[in-house]
Amino acid sequence: MNSAHDESGAPRHPLPPPGRGGTADVPSARRTAETGARGAAGEEGAPPHGRPAGEVGRLAATVERLRQEAQEAQWAADGRALIEMAKGVLVGRLGCGPAEASRQLTRLAEQSGETVLGLAVDVINQAARDQVSEVAAQFLKSADGEPPTAGDPAPAVRLRAAESRALAATDSQAVATALLENALGPLGAFGVAVWLVGPDSSLALVGQAGFTEEEAARWRYVPPEVSTCARLALHSRDLATVSCLSDAGIPTIGRRQYPDGGRVVVPAGTGGRIHGVLEVSWPDRLPPQPPQVLRQLEALAELCAHTLEDRPPEEHPRPAETPHPAGVAELADLADHLHDPVLILTPHLDAGGQLADFRIHHTNDRFVDPAGRPRSLVTGAPFLEAYPAAAEAGGLFSRLERVYATGEPCKVSRTTLTAFVGEVSLTSVADVGISRHGAALLLVWKVEDEAARLASLLQHAQRLGRVGGFEQDLRTGAIIWNGQLFALFGLPETASPVPLEDLPAHAHPHDVNSIGRFLRTLLHRLRESSVDFRLRRPDGIIRHIRIVAEPVLDEYGRLRSVRGACQDISAQHWTEVALAATRDQLASSEAASADRTRLALQLQQAIMPPAPAPLEVPGIRIAVRYRPAESESLVGGDWYDSVVLPDQKILISVGDVAGHGIQAATGMVVLRNALRGLAVTGAGPAQLLSWLNTVTYHLTSYLTATAVCGIYDPATRSLRWARAGHLPPVLVRGGSARAFPLTSGSLLGAVPDVVYAEEEVQLEREDVLLMYTDGLVERRDVSVMDALAQLLSVASRPADSLEKRLDTLLTYSASDTDDDTCLIGVQVH
Repeated sequence: MNSAHDESGAPRHPLPPPGRGGTADVPSARRTAETGARGAAGEEGAPPHGRPAGEVGRLAATVERLRQEAQEAQWAADGRALIEMAKGVLVGRLGCGPAEASRQLTRLAEQSGETVLGLAVDVINQAARDQVSEVAAQFLKSADGEPPTAGDPAPAVRLRAAESRALAATDSQAVATALLENALGPLGAFGVAVWLVGPDSSLALVGQAGFTEEEAARWRYVPPEVSTCARLALHSRDLATVSCLSDAGIPTIGRRQYPDGGRVVVPAGTGGRIHGVLEVSWPDRLPPQPPQVLRQLEALAELCAHTLEDRPPEEHPRPAETPHPAGVAELADLADHLHDPVLILTPHLDAGGQLADFRIHHTNDRFVDPAGRPRSLVTGAPFLEAYPAAAEAGGLFSRLERVYATGEPCKVSRTTLTAFVGEVSLTSVADVGISRHGAALLLVWKVEDEAARLASLLQHAQRLGRVGGFEQDLRTGAIIWNGQLFALFGLPETASPVPLEDLPAHAHPHDVNSIGRFLRTLLHRLRESSVDFRLRRPDGIIRHIRIVAEPVLDEYGRLRSVRGACQDISAQHWTEVALAATRDQLASSEAASADRTRLALQLQQAIMPPAPAPLEVPGIRIAVRYRPAESESLVGGDWYDSVVLPDQKILISVGDVAGHGIQAATGMVVLRNALRGLAVTGAGPAQLLSWLNTVTYHLTSYLTATAVCGIYDPATRSLRWARAGHLPPVLVRGGSARAFPLTSGSLLGAVPDVVYAEEEVQLEREDVLLMYTDGLVERRDVSVMDALAQLLSVASRPADSLEKRLDTLLTYSASDTDDDTCLIGVQVH
């Protein structure tokens, strides 16, 4: 018999320990490094118990040697077990005795050039044809088609060795250790957790390797519906990968140790039933794994499933019960008299007397659970079971532990308390105060005052909408007004509110009858009612007010009070009056739609003639071209304006109201005139557009528009400009044209408050500035930027005069949308 084998034909060291042969064994390498560090520390520092440094070093070397020998002996035993199994297969197939089967195995190994152990595993795989065999077949060649390197122990050998040790293990803890040492350590994994699924979908940690005892104790039981990595495999009933724990934000065992590590979780089941989950942990971010590795993990999960299937039913481990400390009843009574939400926590110790968790002993009536659970479900539950996310590193639970250990109070601002409903996390934010009273903790949870925040938001909304609210008790005569309603009526907040029955005295005489009908409907018919009337304020100003009110009845159906709201609709009223007057003028037309189109066209042409006379201003020349839409039904809201302001500066603007027809035309009139009126204030273009946006949002009905506004100073030849969703101006200088940058600024009327960016450009003699609407460049088949590039090409052509340059731009316009077009040119002298 060869000297490399014992008398049974098995090799003396048939299976190399993990970490040898070119593979990475993270746990073994880590333990070796720790041992070497301890040995080095013993040589340099003071030896323990007064031993000489040399004696400590020899002792450490002896311990390490014995550990290595024990490990190699275990691997040798695993290899012999696999060879004996292969010999049994040959005995059954060849009908020979064990000795002959051993000789046949040795002879076949020598002929094939393989080791006896490798050939034995091949024989077992061919006979078994199970999932381990399929995985081994996938590993016969690497991903690029080349066979594995000679130094790499065959994955099939590792899998069969892991299977052998797992089947021989007496409990799930031994199974986890066997899987990590035999199969998963060479893959770079540092930890393995075996979870058992309970009847209520809870998870119990029945086996682990690579994690500290303290970490395992913290995760010995996971309540149902708590989102963890292992539960991903339960929900999907398939293998799941978490490449980085910090990115996924999912709590799991070992996250404190390696917060950026990766996880692979595989359901462990047999016969269509999932008994548990195998969770494999890597210390670093996990890249995508090849299919062979994933199949290997599935095969290992099947091994775990058989051990979990044979596990007798038992209650999941829970933290040990601890009697309530003295004084907890008095502390609960104190909590009930506090105005902030309070939890009283009592410690839960494990079997070794160490703190494992806290029990929520009491919650006062002001506490609101983030998940909406009643206090009865939260009270009495373990704290980490109710709020598992608190176990995160540096989270709330670590602060509770520190206060419990030191007795020093702790205050933290804006701390989160998170509960899970299924896979959805629900969080509340609060300022936390933790203090220890005896053996119990008092957790004060001061939630942000949501009611006050919403009240402030409502107050601002009423101010922006010019809405005031009131309530009048008809039995006592008490009247409540908010501050905005005093402002609408032009009264100081110290004045007495106006009763409903006195409204006619504050209204225009022509509106008294309308107010009378409103009061009869409200007070006698007991129905909700509304009325529009003209309010005569003490300062002589007439405002148009809309009041909406409803009766409030008691349990007998009798009128108790009236509540309602008033809104200043003056701007809307005058707009409606203008539109009503316009509609009255068109009453005799043949078709209402044709009349509105004709009116819009007339209004547009009256304000913006197609070719008005050039505006001569010292230092510049301004020319304008307007091309209406070919179809009268497409009368739009394009507008332009140029006017000399009181400070001798010049306002130049172009805009486009969305839509067509009378609404777009009247909207154009409103915005053009509003901008002209606002400009006399001397404000800059950005501020003017901000004000114009407020006008568009509040004083028009669902109107949006774009605009570009410029203020030119002839004295300095400087142009300040801003844009609101509009295409930028174009500057022609020295035979070349370029567009101004796209500064920030949303379209008018989209949102109530917008801040626009403002730019300043220094113009020179003979510069030509072009402002235009999208009808000049817009095409259906190309992007706006491509169409703008074509406009720049046409604008760069030489022209004899400013008017001819504008005519050339209209003639060679690439637009095909049949939209109206405004074009304004400014030439600097």
